[in-house]
Amino acid sequence: MVSGMATTKITITLPDRQLEEIRKRVAAQESPTISGFIQQAVQKSLENAAEFRAMIEEALNATGGPPKPRERAWARRMLSARKRRAKSRKAA
Repeated sequence: MVSGMATTKITITLPDRQLEEIRKRVAAQESPTISGFIQQAVQKSLENAAEFRAMIEEALNATGGPPKPRERAWARRMLSARKRRAKSRKAA
């Protein structure tokens, strides 16, 4: 975290097993504090989401842009048909 960066204190709820693992990492000095660990995790998640969006945008641009309404409708039909087949196999 950058020194002097504005911060806000919040309350979050975590499963016990996650908090236990974070505490182990802090105790092992893999992270300075629980808050520091969570800040790092949130930052990494935000970076990953931005990278994923950029990758999708690049792929769409390389293949002719976002799907057209007809293409979206076709994909929905294909995916819903696949779901119906999967459900019928489970029932059998």
